Amino acid sequence: MDFTLPEETIAIRDMVRDFSKKEIEPLAARVDKEDFFPHELFKKMGRLGILGITIPEEYGGSGLDYLTQGIILEEISYYSGSIGLSYGAHSNLVADNINRNGNDGQKEKYLPDLITGEKMGSLCLTEPSGGSDALGSMKTTYRKEDGHYVINGSKTFITNAPVADTFLVYSRNGNSFSAFLVEKADGVETPKWIDKMGMRGSPTGEVYFNNVKIPGDRLMRTEGDGKKIIYEGLNAERAVLAFGPLGIARRALDEAIAYSNQREQFGTKIGNFQLIQEKIAYMFSRLEASKLLAYEAAIMTKDKIADPSYAASSIMIASETATQIAKDALQIFGGYGYTSDFPLERLVRDAILYEIGAGTTEIRKIIIAKALLKR
Repeated sequence: MDFTLPEETIAIRDMVRDFSKKEIEPLAARVDKEDFFPHELFKKMGRLGILGITIPEEYGGSGLDYLTQGIILEEISYYSGSIGLSYGAHSNLVADNINRNGNDGQKEKYLPDLITGEKMGSLCLTEPSGGSDALGSMKTTYRKEDGHYVINGSKTFITNAPVADTFLVYSRNGNSFSAFLVEKADGVETPKWIDKMGMRGSPTGEVYFNNVKIPGDRLMRTEGDGKKIIYEGLNAERAVLAFGPLGIARRALDEAIAYSNQREQFGTKIGNFQLIQEKIAYMFSRLEASKLLAYEAAIMTKDKIADPSYAASSIMIASETATQIAKDALQIFGGYGYTSDFPLERLVRDAILYEIGAGTTEIRKIIIAKALLKR
């Protein structure tokens, strides 16, 4: 296998790395401490050309692949997991989803503003009474009325909801599930910004639809296609979001190596202690193995988006790896790692989210096993 990245992807990676170090690193601590969302930063990302990386050039995108999008997410997450999460939700869950499932009119209307960062996107699936059983427990409904659709219900734990302008909403009519494009101006209510343990600064909120009336042309594909859109969207989401924990894990490993080469105890650098060396060896090996799986899943997803096995496996392993590496790095730092003077405690809190979002680790195991047994 050839593990060499295309030259264009390498150039984009290096560009995003420089941008993130300059624009994101100085904001990272404030974003976490104040639960602060940097609106202007996303407009800068738009000008950089990374919000529509998988979108065709005719709509203002770059026409590249999920691997490149994932690598961008990794570089952003290295400096701020929360900004990386909001980037992934905006560029993949919403913009890429519209590109794959929207008609020409919908793409022309919504993609340009999402790609420039003038408007923020949010995908609405999870509900207060649901979670892992997203379809079976869905209570948000739609009905057709005089050529329009009327949506009622609520969603929760929705990334970017408090700051979003464009919502991709899943709802049901009996046993028929459909996807709609809804605008904040249609009467969508986002009354609560949920206070979280980690990923602070990536706005998470509740969304309410109280007889929200939208034109008939806001339906994506046709009525009843929502289930397929959901599952394919989750596969693409998992394959790309797997790179978020990779960025967090790589930052934790780098911090641990630097500290081990600097900190002295018992008259020597702690990097000379074999127990520290064992931790670093495992941290590196787990990270590299997770990265290879994430690369393969991202490449496969483009042509096999209906196959959930590799996408679910990549984010399952990457998220577990990130949590473990962040905890090991904090342990190497000792008491200093437990303080907010260093980024380790933030990395641990941020990493844990990836074992919950986009389907819990437990659900991912079921998805992988069922896919394999079915094959």
